[in-house]
Amino acid sequence: MIEQPDRARFRSDTVVFLVCLLLASGMLFVPPVRTAGLASAIRNSVLVPLVWMQETAVEGKTSRSRLALIQAQRDSIALLAQGLPALRDENDQLRRLLGLGQRLPLEFVPAEVLHQALPTDGLTLLLSAGGADGVALFHPVVAPEGLLGVISSVDRQTSVATTWAHPEFRASAYTDGGGVFGIVAPSAPASGTEPLLELRGVPYRDTIPAGTLVLTSGLGGVYPKGIPVGRVVSVIRELTGWERTYLVRPAANPAHAAHALILLGPAERSLEGAFPDEEH
Repeated sequence: MIEQPDRARFRSDTVVFLVCLLLASGMLFVPPVRTAGLASAIRNSVLVPLVWMQETAVEGKTSRSRLALIQAQRDSIALLAQGLPALRDENDQLRRLLGLGQRLPLEFVPAEVLHQALPTDGLTLLLSAGGADGVALFHPVVAPEGLLGVISSVDRQTSVATTWAHPEFRASAYTDGGGVFGIVAPSAPASGTEPLLELRGVPYRDTIPAGTLVLTSGLGGVYPKGIPVGRVVSVIRELTGWERTYLVRPAANPAHAAHALILLGPAERSLEGAFPDEEH
């Protein structure tokens, strides 16, 4: 059974409506001075809870907006802080690269490392300088620490460098001060270890102490004399009475290189003294 509307409630609502309508109509003829006072009295009595609720809602909305802004600023600062070490390292490398360029006695082209297949893959580097900048095949590529590799492919705007970690890399080298010569080649790394080099073909009668600096010898017409290659770690193989092979820790890591210099030559110029000895 459908409940019928309460007639008494309907009549009371009608009466309230008519009273409000009469009051509103009457207020149209009240002088402005009295309406202002009446409005003030209503605001300070009947409307006080409503005004308080409105102010609370506005404050809550403002607080939420400020909280969101503070959280966004905090996240931005945290993101910036995470990138500071990498930015600091890159700036340090650029400063050292600029200093190296000022000491080099031959022409060079600065280049940015554009791509590596993986962060730990340093077999080849894609560089931002190419044939239009004077880059050609077999131009050496160096970092502030020492030798990175050699140009193996050239386009007009870019070039590819084969680094010392590549299995086909070879360079004639000698030891600083001792004058012991040999051939530098990549060493077969054990699983999970850092890539290293080998100094091969060292005469058996010559002994190289650990920590000795190994530099390019200038023989072969590709790498100028005096580019740091790395430092001797220890003997890894020896053929009694004939030769020894030494393990060498590289001076420059291609996987960490963000910028480099491409040496344009001539390869006959010696670079001894251009690279500071950071071990001392």
